[in-house]
Amino acid sequence: MGDMGAGKTTFSKGLISGLGAAREEEITSPTFTLVHQYGTVFHIDLYRIEPGRDFETLGLDDVYGENAVILVEWGEKAAGRFSGPRWEIHFEDLGGDRRRISLKEF
Repeated sequence: MGDMGAGKTTFSKGLISGLGAAREEEITSPTFTLVHQYGTVFHIDLYRIEPGRDFETLGLDDVYGENAVILVEWGEKAAGRFSGPRWEIHFEDLGGDRRRISLKEF
Protein backbone atom coordinates (compact mmCIF):
# COMPACT_ATOMS: atom_id res chain seq x y z
CA MET A 1 0.00 0.00 0.00
CA GLY A 2 1.15 3.49 -0.68
CA ASP A 3 0.57 6.47 -2.90
CA MET A 4 1.62 6.57 -6.54
CA GLY A 5 5.38 6.89 -6.83
CA ALA A 6 5.99 5.46 -3.35
CA GLY A 7 8.05 2.53 -4.67
CA LYS A 8 5.62 -0.39 -4.93
CA THR A 9 6.66 -1.43 -8.44
CA THR A 10 10.36 -0.93 -7.71
CA PHE A 11 9.99 -3.16 -4.65
CA SER A 12 8.12 -5.75 -6.74
CA LYS A 13 10.90 -5.77 -9.34
CA GLY A 14 13.48 -6.47 -6.64
CA LEU A 15 11.41 -9.20 -5.02
CA ILE A 16 10.50 -10.97 -8.26
CA SER A 17 14.11 -10.78 -9.44
CA GLY A 18 15.37 -11.91 -6.04
CA LEU A 19 13.09 -14.96 -6.19
CA GLY A 20 14.68 -15.85 -9.53
CA ALA A 21 11.36 -15.63 -11.40
CA ALA A 22 12.58 -13.03 -13.93
CA ARG A 23 15.39 -10.60 -14.58
CA GLU A 24 14.71 -7.11 -13.24
CA GLU A 25 14.71 -5.57 -16.73
CA GLU A 26 11.94 -8.01 -17.79
CA ILE A 27 9.60 -6.88 -15.02
CA THR A 28 7.14 -4.09 -15.77
CA SER A 29 4.19 -2.53 -14.01
CA PRO A 30 0.90 -4.37 -14.64
CA THR A 31 -1.11 -1.13 -14.40
CA PHE A 32 -2.79 -1.59 -17.79
CA THR A 33 -2.76 -5.38 -18.10
CA LEU A 34 -3.72 -5.96 -14.42
CA VAL A 35 -1.72 -9.20 -14.07
CA HIS A 36 1.80 -10.22 -15.05
CA GLN A 37 2.98 -13.75 -14.37
CA TYR A 38 6.63 -14.65 -13.87
CA GLY A 39 6.74 -18.40 -13.30
CA THR A 40 4.99 -18.96 -9.97
CA VAL A 41 4.98 -15.26 -9.11
CA PHE A 42 1.96 -13.12 -9.99
CA HIS A 43 2.21 -9.32 -9.97
CA ILE A 44 -1.23 -7.69 -9.88
CA ASP A 45 -2.10 -3.99 -10.01
CA LEU A 46 -5.66 -3.03 -9.04
CA TYR A 47 -5.21 0.74 -9.35
CA ARG A 48 -7.63 1.02 -12.29
CA ILE A 49 -10.24 -1.28 -10.73
CA GLU A 50 -13.27 0.16 -8.96
CA PRO A 51 -13.58 -1.35 -5.45
CA GLY A 52 -17.13 -2.59 -6.10
CA ARG A 53 -16.29 -4.22 -9.43
CA ASP A 54 -17.03 -7.93 -9.77
CA PHE A 55 -13.63 -9.59 -9.37
CA GLU A 56 -14.90 -12.86 -10.84
CA THR A 57 -14.99 -11.19 -14.26
CA LEU A 58 -11.27 -10.41 -13.95
CA GLY A 59 -10.25 -14.07 -13.59
CA LEU A 60 -8.32 -13.36 -10.40
CA ASP A 61 -9.96 -16.17 -8.45
CA ASP A 62 -7.84 -18.60 -10.52
CA VAL A 63 -4.70 -16.75 -9.39
CA TYR A 64 -5.74 -16.82 -5.72
CA GLY A 65 -6.04 -20.61 -5.91
CA GLU A 66 -2.46 -21.04 -7.15
CA ASN A 67 0.41 -22.20 -4.93
CA ALA A 68 2.35 -19.07 -5.75
CA VAL A 69 3.67 -15.75 -4.55
CA ILE A 70 1.07 -13.10 -5.30
CA LEU A 71 2.04 -9.42 -5.15
CA VAL A 72 -0.91 -7.04 -5.28
CA GLU A 73 -0.53 -3.31 -5.68
CA TRP A 74 -3.56 -1.40 -4.38
CA GLY A 75 -4.61 -4.60 -2.59
CA GLU A 76 -7.07 -2.74 -0.37
CA LYS A 77 -9.44 -2.90 -3.37
CA ALA A 78 -9.54 -6.69 -2.97
CA ALA A 79 -10.06 -6.77 0.79
CA GLY A 80 -11.21 -10.15 2.07
CA ARG A 81 -10.30 -11.98 -1.15
CA PHE A 82 -7.02 -13.50 0.06
CA SER A 83 -6.56 -16.68 2.05
CA GLY A 84 -3.47 -18.19 3.57
CA PRO A 85 -0.49 -16.27 4.93
CA ARG A 86 -0.61 -12.61 4.02
CA TRP A 87 1.59 -9.60 4.58
CA GLU A 88 0.78 -5.97 3.92
CA ILE A 89 3.68 -3.76 3.01
CA HIS A 90 3.10 -0.03 3.38
CA PHE A 91 5.27 2.46 1.50
CA GLU A 92 5.54 6.08 2.56
CA ASP A 93 7.40 8.56 0.37
CA LEU A 94 9.59 10.73 2.59
CA GLY A 95 10.86 12.82 -0.31
CA GLY A 96 13.76 12.33 -2.68
CA ASP A 97 15.00 8.75 -2.53
CA ARG A 98 13.79 8.18 1.02
CA ARG A 99 10.95 5.78 1.88
CA ARG A 100 9.50 4.38 5.07
CA ILE A 101 8.45 0.77 4.63
CA SER A 102 6.43 -1.11 7.22
CA LEU A 103 5.32 -4.73 7.21
CA LYS A 104 2.26 -6.24 8.89
CA GLU A 105 1.57 -9.98 8.97
CA PHE A 106 -1.96 -11.43 9.04
